[in-house]
Amino acid sequence: MENTMYVALSRQMTLRRELDITANNIANVDTTGFKVEGTMVRTEASTGPRMIDGPASLKFVVDDGVTRDFSQGVLRQTDGPLDMAIDGQGFFKVQTAAGERYTRDGRFTLSPEGKLTTQGGDPVQGEGGDIVVNPELGPVSISADGTVSQGAARIGKVAVVTFDDLASLSKTGDNQFSNTSNLQAQPATAARVRQGMLEGSNVNSILQVTRLIEISRAYESMARTIENSAELSRRSVERLGRVA
Repeated sequence: MENTMYVALSRQMTLRRELDITANNIANVDTTGFKVEGTMVRTEASTGPRMIDGPASLKFVVDDGVTRDFSQGVLRQTDGPLDMAIDGQGFFKVQTAAGERYTRDGRFTLSPEGKLTTQGGDPVQGEGGDIVVNPELGPVSISADGTVSQGAARIGKVAVVTFDDLASLSKTGDNQFSNTSNLQAQPATAARVRQGMLEGSNVNSILQVTRLIEISRAYESMARTIENSAELSRRSVERLGRVA
C-alpha cells in the first residue's frame, strides 16, 4: 500500500509542475511574442520496493522537461514606427550583458544615444552590430527584409536568425532565449519583417483554462488515492493488532 502512495505522490509532483506552467501560459496570453509551453513526463522503474514473492514491478512518474510551441501568433497592427513583427520562422537578435539573446518581441525603442533597443534597453543587432538612428534624418522606414532607412540613407539591417533545432533554445527571462548548443544561428531568409506590427501570444486561452481544470481534477484524484491507501494501512494495522 505504501507503494501506491509513493506512485500517486510522484504523479502529484509532476501535476504541480504542469499546473505552474499552464498558469504561466494563461498569465502571458497577452504578452507580445510569447510561446505556449507544456510539460513532458515519463515513467521510471524502481528496483527498491519488493513484494513477498519477489521484486515489484513499480514505476514512478517523473518530469521529463518542458516543450515549447514556436508556431506564429497573430500579427496585429500598431502603426508604431519602431514596432516590428516577424512573419515566418525566426528571431530578432539582441545583445545583453549576459551575451546574445533571441526574441520575437518587437516592441523596440530608441536609447538616448539613438540605438535601437528592446524595452529592457538591450541593443537590437543588425548585420554589422548595433543599429543607430539619427533623428535629424527623418522618420525610420523598415523594409520586409529588415533594411532600416531614413529617407535615402540606409542605416542598417535588422538581423533575423533561426536555428536548425529550436530545442537548443532555452528561455532566460524578459521574453528572450539563449542558444544552449553548439549550433550556429542562420539567417532566416524566408522570414519577413513587418513594420508597425507586433506578434501576439500563441496561447489559446480556452484550451489552457480547460487544461487547468483537468490538472486540478487529476491532482485531487491522486490526493484521494493517497488518502484511501493510508486508510487501508490504518485498518490493516488495527486488524493485525486485534488478531495478536
